Amino acid sequence: MPEHDFAVWAPRPELVRLDVDGVLHPMTRGDDGWWRTSIDVAPEVRYGFVLDDDRKVLPDPRSPRQPDGVHERSQLWAPASAAWTDADWPGKSAAGAAIYELHIGTFTPTGTLDSAIDRLDYLVELGIDFVELMPVNAFGGTRGWGYDGVLWFAVHEPYGGPNALVRFIDACHRRGLGVLIDAVFNHLGPSGNYLPKFGPYLSSASNPWGEGINIADADSDEVRRYILDCALRWMRDFHADGLRLDAVHALVDTTAFHLLDELATETDALSTQLGRPLALIAESDRNDPRLITERERGGYGLTAQWDDDIHHALHTAISGERQGYYSDFGSIETLAHTLKNGYFHAGTYSSFRRRRHGRQLDTSSIPGCRLLAYTATHDQVGNRAIGDRPSAYLSPGQLAVSAALALLTPFTAMLFMGEEWAASTPFQFFSSHPEPELAEATRNGRKAEFAQHGWNADDVPDPQDPATFERSKLNWAEVEIGEHARLHRLYRDLLELRRAEPDLADFWLDHMTVDFDEEQRWIVLRRGALAIICNLGDAAVAVPVTGELMLAWGVPTAGDTHTELAGQSFAVVRT
Repeated sequence: MPEHDFAVWAPRPELVRLDVDGVLHPMTRGDDGWWRTSIDVAPEVRYGFVLDDDRKVLPDPRSPRQPDGVHERSQLWAPASAAWTDADWPGKSAAGAAIYELHIGTFTPTGTLDSAIDRLDYLVELGIDFVELMPVNAFGGTRGWGYDGVLWFAVHEPYGGPNALVRFIDACHRRGLGVLIDAVFNHLGPSGNYLPKFGPYLSSASNPWGEGINIADADSDEVRRYILDCALRWMRDFHADGLRLDAVHALVDTTAFHLLDELATETDALSTQLGRPLALIAESDRNDPRLITERERGGYGLTAQWDDDIHHALHTAISGERQGYYSDFGSIETLAHTLKNGYFHAGTYSSFRRRRHGRQLDTSSIPGCRLLAYTATHDQVGNRAIGDRPSAYLSPGQLAVSAALALLTPFTAMLFMGEEWAASTPFQFFSSHPEPELAEATRNGRKAEFAQHGWNADDVPDPQDPATFERSKLNWAEVEIGEHARLHRLYRDLLELRRAEPDLADFWLDHMTVDFDEEQRWIVLRRGALAIICNLGDAAVAVPVTGELMLAWGVPTAGDTHTELAGQSFAVVRT
């Protein structure tokens, strides 16, 4: 049997022993808090660590595989043994691409990475460039969104484990699809979180999901290294083309070299080493341009960021919703301003936050493709009380106008699985915590949260009920039925137009002009010779733009000086 070097950072316990198949082996502690030993073991042996006098065998904080769940022993897994066929994969830029966010567990009936491979050709035909996987790290239970991960290096076993992720990414690359992985580094889940037993992984700060991660307090250097190594591992060992970084505003870093800056620097170095582009896309609610400003100009140098202002401006203008954080949005003027400037709140007062929020984006130096535009995400659907998609309360015409404004603007475009055919299935919040007390707390907390916002608590689905998970699975039969099929064709045509027209590859917001009429509820985006004319209202309008028709929802009538649009429709014309 080959010799293997076992190591674990554990500065807190006085004694650490290695458990290999039930046999304990002594480990030696170094001055750096790392415990090490080398023994002969089988390549896929089960192992764990015993701390002090505790009888519980704990999984490796850097576990490569958790075949029996996050509470049990780890298993060795060697990425070098995986069979890759993507040696000629050149990679591609995520900036300006079309990204498809999906949840492995509900994307297909069986909810595995291998079954998702069967739908990749569909995504290619749709016109997708990148697949963005919601978190696939190991978390407690069998089903969940994945944002409560506790073993960040391991792949959730019910999805197929690490070998299945290798097969999935390899299959994507063979089809020309890039892969982004959603990584959560701002908190740990409540089920199976043993890291604090090993060392000071948690900080004195907190966020809405629990205790924060120690990236700036005492003894934080190894915790930062833990995060950096995990992030780089997804891209190096699993060949991912980048990461979506969850809620980076919850990373409390008071050091001079911000963790995001450090991660971007090391990612660029890995990109050079691998010879292909690697992307870091942040989720942030701060509207802070530093995230996407080049490091040479004092920024963090991330590839792009999610832009909820674009979503809110678009969603409220079309749906009419105004509750909660939608309160400052809703007018056509607000939509036009946001599409033109990237952020709506840019040092302006936010009534939801009751303070000034955001900072102005320099559109002359930062292209629009550094921001992501979308009509739906797992958050904007799943964090509604009943997980209803826009297709549950918007007309096909309203969905079509939303799609045109999201996909034909200078931003990087993102779709949430199923939106392209107006899926009727919801995407609800679901979990499967094995601890009864945690399950009950999650159930009651969800109901109480929405009751505070005026919802009937009895209408809020039980996240622990397996039926909530089953309801959230896509119904693929809808793709070829009626209005679902019509919207699917529209999305395919919009993405094809986005790829084919050079004017739509100009991602500078300064090069786009925006006109609108608040009373008549139309808006026009001019991008080079193309004009995207949208009627958000119910009544027909005559918009003072005309030209050769390229694509439309409805039947527009072009005159010498105007184009007449029916209510809830759009047209793309070459002027």
